[in-house]
Amino acid sequence: MQPQVLLDMKGISKSFPGVQALKQVDFAVNEGEIHVLVGENGAGKSTLIKILTGAYLRDAGEVTLKGNPVAFHNPQESFRNGISAIYQEFSLIPKLTVAENLFLGQIQGFVRLGFVNRRKMHQRAREVMAKLGLSIDPTAQIVDLSVAEQQMVEICKAMSVEANLLIMDEPTSALSDTEIQEVFGAVKQLKKAGVSVIYISHRLKEVFEIGDRVTVLRNGQKVSTTPVQETDMTNLIHMMVGYEITDMYPKVKAEIGDVALEIRNLSDGAVLKDVNFTLRKGEILGITGLLGSGTTELAHALFGANPIIEGQLLIQGERLELRSPQQAIEAGIGLLPEDRKREGLVLSMNVRDNVTLASLEKILNRGIITRGAQEELATAYVDSLTINTPSLLQKVKFLSGGNQQKVVVAKWQCRGLDTLIFSEPTRGIDVGAKVEVYQLMNRLIQEGSSIVMISSELPEILGMSDRVLVLHEGRIAGELQRDEATQERILHLAVSGA
Repeated sequence: MQPQVLLDMKGISKSFPGVQALKQVDFAVNEGEIHVLVGENGAGKSTLIKILTGAYLRDAGEVTLKGNPVAFHNPQESFRNGISAIYQEFSLIPKLTVAENLFLGQIQGFVRLGFVNRRKMHQRAREVMAKLGLSIDPTAQIVDLSVAEQQMVEICKAMSVEANLLIMDEPTSALSDTEIQEVFGAVKQLKKAGVSVIYISHRLKEVFEIGDRVTVLRNGQKVSTTPVQETDMTNLIHMMVGYEITDMYPKVKAEIGDVALEIRNLSDGAVLKDVNFTLRKGEILGITGLLGSGTTELAHALFGANPIIEGQLLIQGERLELRSPQQAIEAGIGLLPEDRKREGLVLSMNVRDNVTLASLEKILNRGIITRGAQEELATAYVDSLTINTPSLLQKVKFLSGGNQQKVVVAKWQCRGLDTLIFSEPTRGIDVGAKVEVYQLMNRLIQEGSSIVMISSELPEILGMSDRVLVLHEGRIAGELQRDEATQERILHLAVSGA
């Protein structure tokens, strides 16, 4: 039986000043289909979705939904026509509760005699979350939830309405493997109910776990639409980047030197308990664990952003009383946070200002920034790290994820730091840019820097680490040398703690 087409987009084109974002793109979704949309950053995925949801108006082309021509002028129109979207950037209101966020715009359904029936709203919120196996308190404020919990609320919010088409843009980027499987289970249930899903992800393995068909975009044009069972990872990557990547994890062997950083019996009074390890010059030390194991807390503690209640931190043998990020920076420690947009960059500032932000003393003259010196300094690192930007004055919020990550590295290199903590270094970055980030890490260790790489991506941990530490419930569950580390051994330590 021929599948019924739910959505058909034909000849879609869209341009912005100086940029042809989409050129004659065809894209169709069948009823009850999970259609994966992939491509590098800038390939046109987000633009295509924003045209579908009414956030952008198309320059050319036509869209039909259930066989009827449509032209949405705003997201509300697409929403009323059964299209619900989860964007990569959260659309939650931090100071409202989970239930209030879930039913934002639907509150009228819980009003009786002029008052909101919060008991009914909370009960309905529990029912929606139960579909994903969640037990988040519906009265909790969003601001008090973890990133992973916020993402799950975002997914529940989109599922709280009767949608015919659900768009999911990087829905699992902040989730653990267990939570990802819960989301996949819910998506498959939606498929059984006849709901269609457009699924966008940089995690290409998810294409084969969840997808029915996959469409590849490159440079604003469609490369192909293929049944998932008729392609493989190598072919997908080749279509996405336009050339063959022979080594996804180009690890180089640098000369391992003396101990650069030592942690003794570190505890933060909350999650971390009696953590001990060393980091050597020229080494990439991989640290991983399940969600809630303490990896994020460890990154923040090493950078002075979270308090160290007990234990010692030694830099090249000298004890450091670390109470703030400023002290960490002065001791030569820099953090590339997992949420680089909120914690690593000032998005409203340009590339030049972000690169030199931690090194103002180098460009100040009697308290005033010398623009010539600032531009010379920023240019040196932009060129050195091959940051792809139209100019130094480009705002960093308009750069791709990979180039944003390079700007954070440039900021710390400009400051002269030699111990860097990469927390989820390739989250939200496309496949080609991931390789660039790995090559940049190789370069740093070859120049004598030391790297702590905290990641939930086990292929990344296995591919780029010299040693691997596994956290379980805030403790080091085990240490594995590169030649003995396997996914099975890491997962065993992460789950059992022994």
